Amino acid sequence: MKMLSVLSSAVLMALAVSLCAAAQDVKTDYDHHADFSRYHTYYWEKVKTSDPLWQNRIQDAVDRDLQLKGWQRSDNGGDIAITAVGSAHNQKEYQTFYDGLGGWRWGGFGETTTTVENYPVGTLVLDFYDTQNKQLVWRGVAHDSLSDKPEKNEKKLEKSVDKMLDHFPPKARG
Repeated sequence: MKMLSVLSSAVLMALAVSLCAAAQDVKTDYDHHADFSRYHTYYWEKVKTSDPLWQNRIQDAVDRDLQLKGWQRSDNGGDIAITAVGSAHNQKEYQTFYDGLGGWRWGGFGETTTTVENYPVGTLVLDFYDTQNKQLVWRGVAHDSLSDKPEKNEKKLEKSVDKMLDHFPPKARG
């Protein structure tokens, strides 16, 4: 019975950690004084990633979403200059398992085991600059756990960009 309790606790903890690790985190912010109704064209100023294969994937995902919103990409200038930075790093997750009622919390007897799990996390930062005044007018940041399969990561990239640009352009405050 004790082993079943420990095993089910371990399974529940692993499930909770995997759900937290898999949660996509997307945040956006913008210049509340910028008039987004006057922006209709854009160009790519710079895309920087540790893996050159991802540069075109990022551009394609953003291009698709912006063009669905009626924006036009230009090769030699536009209303908005876009930069993108994609990076990946290992995230540490500490998992502590208590067997029985032991551990520091209850002051009882038992074993406590802490393990460190590493999982890769990708981050994408999109910046939109007004080309007339060279000011940042919009930023989107997405964090997501990565798979060891590039196809899955491409789907995650597309979902992240979709989520980032879901409410873009911001509505005028009035």
